[in-house]
Amino acid sequence: MGVIIMAGKNYLDLKAEIWDTGKCAACGACVAVCPADAIYFEIGRDSTHPLNSGYCKDVNDGVPCGACYEVCPRIDKPSSEILGEYIDIVSAQAGIDVPRKQSGGAVTAILTNALEQGMIDAIVTVVEDPWTLRPSSAVITSSEVLVHHAGSRYNWWVPLVASLKEAVITRKYTNIAVVGVPCVMQAVSKMRKSEMDLLRPFRKYIRLAVGLFCTETFDYEKLVQDKLIAERQIDPLDIMHFDVKGKLEITLKDGNMTIISLKEVEDCVRPGCHICTDLTALDADISAGSIGSSQGYTTLIIRNPVGKQFVDNAVRNGKLSLENDVNLELVEKLSSKKLERMPEE
Repeated sequence: MGVIIMAGKNYLDLKAEIWDTGKCAACGACVAVCPADAIYFEIGRDSTHPLNSGYCKDVNDGVPCGACYEVCPRIDKPSSEILGEYIDIVSAQAGIDVPRKQSGGAVTAILTNALEQGMIDAIVTVVEDPWTLRPSSAVITSSEVLVHHAGSRYNWWVPLVASLKEAVITRKYTNIAVVGVPCVMQAVSKMRKSEMDLLRPFRKYIRLAVGLFCTETFDYEKLVQDKLIAERQIDPLDIMHFDVKGKLEITLKDGNMTIISLKEVEDCVRPGCHICTDLTALDADISAGSIGSSQGYTTLIIRNPVGKQFVDNAVRNGKLSLENDVNLELVEKLSSKKLERMPEE
């Protein structure tokens, strides 16, 4: 009697179930963990899901892998939690100068402190080209660079987790913080929980996951090139920052603000966002966003002891100050609104 080995899932299953059905979050997790470097993203018009080079250890050589399938945040049914688990919810403000901060600069302050204290040695996050505002994922290892890139445009889609491979596998960092939107946090959570050998370095070396509140992300080409430059003659260089709070608020360097209804930019939203129900990054150690806090403050949801340790340390070192003044109703209201996207069974 031969032993029948159940075939695991591979990228063909991922392709059929997620890529080809428009469910892909385009988080880049599969790109990060593919041991053959066979999964990649084309930037530009056709970036709704990753592509495969035509090779797969599992498919071509019969070597069981399935890492890409294992970490995909869209395989599981979406969560129906509103705020998820947490220890505390506070309003926070950086105690250091963060010139281009998005709200209270709290995330930058926590990470700067962690770098300086040696709690982490690298951060995987979004940075942008100062000339075009084109976003990309990067590995940051110095607090000066981090502060310089503060207030980055998380409203843009970037296959963020792809830089995780550079941090973990190529550059061999062992204390990594990942900052990203909810789908990225779901993928990181799956890496941390997986028993799979191939994922051990990710499981071991991701020390902190900071999740950012997110209603949806926009495609850079469509929003900047088509809507802002072509239709509204807004020069990307004049933009200070973007914020999405039920509408798209674009603050220009001269202090003027352009407000665009989300309906008008609907066609710029990443297709995979339409089924996401997670506003507050339920799988993070710390979640952060501007919703629920007054101007100049960041709402922090401290979800577990790991997150608490990083926040407390930043407060002790004078890098962060906290207030108990979050409008929880507002956060819950917007979270519930996002839950309405739950796909019908």
